[in-house]
Formats: sequence, structure tokens, C-alpha cells
Amino acid sequence: MSRQLPVAEPAEVRTAALRDLGADRRAVVAIVVVNGLASAAGLIAPWLLGRIIDTIRAGNGNVLGTVDRLAFGALVFTIVQTLLTWWALTIGYRFGERTAARVRERFLRRTLSLPPRTADHLPAGDLIARGSTDASLVASTMRSAVPEVLVAIIHALFLIVAVLILDPRLGLCGLVCLIGVGVAVRWYLRRARPAYLAVAATGADLADVVASTAKGARTVELLALEHRRTETTEAAIAQARTARLGALWLRTVLFPWSEVSLALPMVMVLLVGGALYANDLVSLGAVVTATVYLRQLIGPLDTLMLWIEQLQGAGASYARVEGLADVQQDESQTAPQVRGDRIHVSNAHYSYTGARDVLRGVELQVQPGERLAIVGTSGAGKSTLARLLAGLDRPHTGSVTIGGTPVADLPPEQLREHVVLITQDQHVFHDTVRDNLRIARPDATDDELYAALDSVGAAWRHDLPEGLDTEIGPDVNLDDASAQQLSLARVVLADPHTLILDEATALLDPKTARRTEQSLAGVLRGRTVIAIAHRLQTAHDADRIAVMEAGELVELGTHDELVSAGGVYGRLWRTWHADPEPPGR
Repeated sequence: MSRQLPVAEPAEVRTAALRDLGADRRAVVAIVVVNGLASAAGLIAPWLLGRIIDTIRAGNGNVLGTVDRLAFGALVFTIVQTLLTWWALTIGYRFGERTAARVRERFLRRTLSLPPRTADHLPAGDLIARGSTDASLVASTMRSAVPEVLVAIIHALFLIVAVLILDPRLGLCGLVCLIGVGVAVRWYLRRARPAYLAVAATGADLADVVASTAKGARTVELLALEHRRTETTEAAIAQARTARLGALWLRTVLFPWSEVSLALPMVMVLLVGGALYANDLVSLGAVVTATVYLRQLIGPLDTLMLWIEQLQGAGASYARVEGLADVQQDESQTAPQVRGDRIHVSNAHYSYTGARDVLRGVELQVQPGERLAIVGTSGAGKSTLARLLAGLDRPHTGSVTIGGTPVADLPPEQLREHVVLITQDQHVFHDTVRDNLRIARPDATDDELYAALDSVGAAWRHDLPEGLDTEIGPDVNLDDASAQQLSLARVVLADPHTLILDEATALLDPKTARRTEQSLAGVLRGRTVIAIAHRLQTAHDADRIAVMEAGELVELGTHDELVSAGGVYGRLWRTWHADPEPPGR
């Protein structure tokens, strides 16, 4: 049963953002200080411009010499401001790169620390979207927004203070006209977070639909479900489009209103300043300087307006990335002690949805070294029981234990020392052969890695151009059988006492399946083996056979015993061999 991933609350996002800022506080302080100096230098040139105007109007003394010195000073401070701004942005971008790396690494650590049974129930499309689209948006925002927003805020504050000091009347007149910007931003912020969360959520739903359709393409084709999957995909696209149009509508209100509001302060200062100048209440230089200050204020405010819009999307993505921390982890904090290798299933009940149990009252003991086959018709509960035995799910009632310890309580490192589930699915990373193998045992030596490959019949390891350092990828690609052998070599390195086989060769062609089964033979020696038997020949060779029907374990015994009993297994065996029903039955 898939469940929705949580989304962090605004307070959690603020805490995470402050933590990321605090992790590199020296860079943050440097950005503020250097940008403060840049903003201070930027105030000098407009003030010198006002002095030039007043000097020319006064016409006293060496006017040209004074104007030349003032103009040269304005040029010098403009160059200083440019260099300091460049320096502040450089520090900021480097800070952003480091912070973006921390965000990605934290998300990856949280993802990898999820218990397998938890990760298996999470929506794959949503998890992929959070790790790619959302993490990328947060990273790019940290890389660009933090330095640019800090630069804009500090520059705007310096300009506001400067115009108020220059002439409080002109300054207050300009600031009053900025109320319209505040109203627009407040209106936008109240609606933006849910809108952008909806954009991210519907995008993740669309990714989940596309991923599940691609993964189940063979099933869709075999069952002629193309029309239904097309309708599902189109519905997901429509929801994503509606959510995105809703967010775009907010922008169409915010930006036009803001553009008009940002132009009003300069217009109003020119009108009011002109009236004051006409009545000799302020100098012409002061009016020009205040106008230039307010004209410069449009730049940082415009930057802030642009980033306010983008920060809402990034904030929603940040909440989704940080929401992974709220996924329920294992309740057990300490590694439990396992005493022995015996597996015991006691009165196990399990339901995927909570509405109907797919396993009911299963009782089973598996002795160390035993080979047990689990058989049954499709939907009987075989694979579900395998998941419980492998610790990927926890029974809702009853227990599944190894050596008296619940399998689901074992941490991943300890779990794979005891039991490993092998399916037809295998994953080969685009990395070296050595690193692909050391996933199972990081401290394994090269000799142990080669021995593991040899034990599963991986003759292709002799053809690797760079041995264990060969990188698997476009140039060196493994076929299905070789990839499965690599997975089996990991099992050899992990060295569990129990192996659970669930359709390990079901999707392979006959030749490849035979090669893989030969490889499996080497891995199975001396271990407890529980096989989900989809071919009854596998069950025939087992020590005991457990028969599942409608979620219950209905028969348990050897092949000969169960065939002689003429029950569920006997009927399956005769059907498989196309034998007629014996008389009297």
C-alpha cells in the first residue's frame, strides 16, 4: 500500500534554512559585511551628484575644479561599489554551492536510511521528484537566491536610510508610495504556498503515473489496458496543468501591480520635491539626490520581487525535501540480539490496505539448513509471506522471528547477515565492479571479491579490461545473467544463513535462466533456503513444501506426503503433469 510522503511545516523549513545558514556562518557574515561596504560606497555617487548640481548653481570660486574633483570621486566610488558587489556575489555563489551540496547529501542520507519496508511503501514517483526536481530547485535557489537576496536587502536598506537622512520629508513621501508593493506581496504570500505545493504534488503524481506505466508496460499490453492508462495519464496531466495555471495566475496579479507601485515613489518625490524647491524649502541637489536614490531602490526591490515569486516555489520544494525527515523510522533504536538461525512464523496476519487480510493465521517453523518450497496459485499470499520472512514487512498481528527476534526489528546491516531476499530484480550501479560488490561488505578484499564472483560462475570477470576497477556503464555493459550473477556475488559476500528466492529467474530467457540457476546452486550450499516455487519441479526437490491458499497455510509436508494426500498440492501436481484425476477422488 503506497502512502503519501509528508511535507515539512513552515517552522521546520525555517529551522532547516537557519541550520544551513549557520553551517557556513563565516560566509554569511562575509556576504553581509562586503555587501554593506558595497552599498555604502554606492550611496556616495548620488550624494556627490547633488553636490555638483548645488555647486554649479552657486557659481562661487573655482566651479570647474570643484566639479571635476566631485565627478572623479563619484567615478571612484562607483568602481569601488562594483568591485565590492562582485566580491560579495562571488562569496555568495560559493556559499550557495556548498549549501546546495549539503541539502542534496542530507536528502540522500535520509533516503538511504529508510528501512526497506518503509521505502517500499512510499510512492516512487514522489520520492524521485523530491530527489531530482525539488532538490535541484532548492540547490539552485541556495546557489543564486541567497547571495542576490542578501545583496538586494542590504542595498535597499542603505538607500532607504540614506534618503531619510538626506531629507525626511522626501524620504517619507517615497516610502508611503511603496505601501502598494507591500499590499501586493502580502496578498501573494497568503496564496502562494498552497499553490506551489499543489504544483509540486501534481508534478510528482504525474511522475508516479508515468513511472508505474513504464514499469508495468508488459502487463498493460498483455491485459489491453492501454486506454485506461492513457486516461489515467491524461487526468494526471490535467491536474498538473491546472495547478501550474493557478500559480501563474498569482504572478499575473503580483508583477503588474508591483511594476506600477515601484515607479510611484520616484514620481511622487519629483512632484513634492519640485513644490518644496519652488518654495525654497529644499535645494535642487537634494531633490535630484533623493530621486536618484529612489531610482536606485527600484533595482533591489525588483530583484526581491522576482525572488519572492521564485522563493515560493523553492520554499514548497524545500518543504518537500525536508518532509522526508518526518517519515516514520524504525521504532527499535538498538540492535537486538539474535540467538540462533531458526525461523518461526506465529499466527501471522497481514493486510496491505487494512480492509482485508491477505495472510491469515500462518504458522510455520523453518529449521536451519532446511530447503522449504512455498507453493500456491496466483494471489495465494506466497510473495507476501516471503516479504514477511525477509523483514520487508511486519505482520499486523502475530510474529515472524529469527532466533527469537522479530525480523522486522533488525537494522539493515544486521538483517542481511541473517536473511536475504533474491528476486528477478537486480540493480547494477554505474560504478566499478569493486564498488558494486562492496555494497554487501565494504571491507571485503580483492581476493574475496574474486572468490565471490567465481562461486557464482561469473566467468566474464576474466574479460574485464581493468579487472575490479572496470567501470560498468555504456562501454562495459552486463547482460541479464551477468547482472544477476553480480547480485548473487553480493549475497555470497553478505553470507546470510537464510536465502529467500522469489522468481529469481522468472523474467529471464531459458538459456539465461539455466546459467543463473547454475550460479544459484553455488550460493545455496549450506544455507537455509525458502523458495517461492512457481515451477513445481522446484518444490519436488525441496525438503518440505508449504502450500498457501487464500492467504492461509493449508498443507505442510514432503512432496510424496502431499501428493499421496490428494489435497491442494496433489491437484496442482497432477494439473502440472496433466494427469487425470484418480478414481474415487
